Amino acid sequence: MNLTLRIWRQAGPDTAGSMTTYQVSGISPDMSFLEMLDTLNEELILRGDTPVAFDHDCREGICGACGMVINGRAHGPERTTTCQLHMRHFEDGDTIDVEPWRAAAFPVVKDLVVDRSAFDRIIGSGGYITAPTGSAPEAHATPVPKEAADTAFEHAECIGCGACVAACPNGSAMLFTSAKVVHLNVLPQGAPERSSRVRSMVEAMDGEGFGGCTNTGECATACPKGIPLPSIAAMNREYLRSLR
Repeated sequence: MNLTLRIWRQAGPDTAGSMTTYQVSGISPDMSFLEMLDTLNEELILRGDTPVAFDHDCREGICGACGMVINGRAHGPERTTTCQLHMRHFEDGDTIDVEPWRAAAFPVVKDLVVDRSAFDRIIGSGGYITAPTGSAPEAHATPVPKEAADTAFEHAECIGCGACVAACPNGSAMLFTSAKVVHLNVLPQGAPERSSRVRSMVEAMDGEGFGGCTNTGECATACPKGIPLPSIAAMNREYLRSLR
């Protein structure tokens, strides 16, 4: 495959960026999108140019480190992580635009790399439970209803990649925050902090400068792990409940 890549290049957070055009050839349809970028970077290094900076780690769709807007869509044309997007989803001769996540709360560090530490601070504000120290409790010491366990597991699948924020026209982090709140609030182990957790995490989210939610649903559409849109309504109910 021969492709034309238009990639956002920005030397640092305080410098202006722009789209730069590159030509790549000999791309296998079985390559992942990140492997294709590796091929480009190898060519750039051999030419003495600066390679394109992008986030990645496990490359197995687990860690959530990779993330970029491809042809205007978070993670690209398939509902998966960028590292699991394969070049077979593109055509020979295509022009592909590659940009970083676009959100005020995700400032660009360099090229396609953004600072997503705002997510860490949201989790740090309430994403924990009260647990006694000492030996591990027996597995059946705290019964968990099947429905609650299923809901918690579904929301625990959130990998914090930020696609929900990048896809939202408002740059909202409601889907991410609701996943973290619902995950713990439906479990009996999360009951002691149930009210304080949702208040603290929503306040932390607002303090980071994320936009407000208007229920456009783009977040759930872009989420590679399928966090459901009703999670936001569940978090809103938890928040109102905590104010009583």
